Amino acid sequence: MIAVSATSVRTRRVLIVMPALNEQASVAAVISQVKDALPGTDILVVDDGSVDQTAQLARAAGAQVARLSVNLGVGGAMRTGFRYAAARGYDVVVQVDSDGQHDPEEVGALLALLDDGADIAMGSRFAGKGAYRAVGPRKYAMVALSLVFSRLAGHRITDVTSGFKAMGPRAIKLFASYYPAEYLGDTVEALVMAIRANLTIAETPVVMRERTTGTPSHSPVKSAVYLSRAGLALLLALVRRRPSVDSSDAA
Repeated sequence: MIAVSATSVRTRRVLIVMPALNEQASVAAVISQVKDALPGTDILVVDDGSVDQTAQLARAAGAQVARLSVNLGVGGAMRTGFRYAAARGYDVVVQVDSDGQHDPEEVGALLALLDDGADIAMGSRFAGKGAYRAVGPRKYAMVALSLVFSRLAGHRITDVTSGFKAMGPRAIKLFASYYPAEYLGDTVEALVMAIRANLTIAETPVVMRERTTGTPSHSPVKSAVYLSRAGLALLLALVRRRPSVDSSDAA
């Protein structure tokens, strides 16, 4: 584990973006963990159409809150976060789940990759740390996506669908202009966009914690659906054209 340097945090503005849908049971605890692990950073909880007390509890815990009137999914929530960051001059956006799966203590490893020149730093569940294992059709989808994206990027990418990421200024500019909201678009299509924009992507091994609330979707039927959707998301990503980081319509 790499500790977050206090000097590093002070010399750049870091925004933690936490997409949240009906996470009243966990959101306050996760905000507290982020504050303990990352002093000096700002936190934005994007309430993605929750019908519970997520927004109120997040605000009471000390986070800024952006409320979406309808559920847009993780992609729509993160797009809001990127636009918030771009408008306010943040240097780094770190995506942290509100259900407790991501360990804020490991954000330092992501920031270290940005210090080394990466535009996007991803926490990988499959890079040799922890006991996370994908099974069945989900495993096949992960392997296939890894092979395709490793070829596209020119280096190995082991965890294409990781939602634990830190993104620097060039990535913020690109994703504030357009960030996919479709299912898996926030991972699969976003990475295709980043590769086409010549952004540098790096990975570091992380441990995925058990979620503190909610129910994981690991049934055979759901895994098969995941495999089909992953393939479709990749196909759409490869045929679509989106703004580049240097285009005039980028934020």
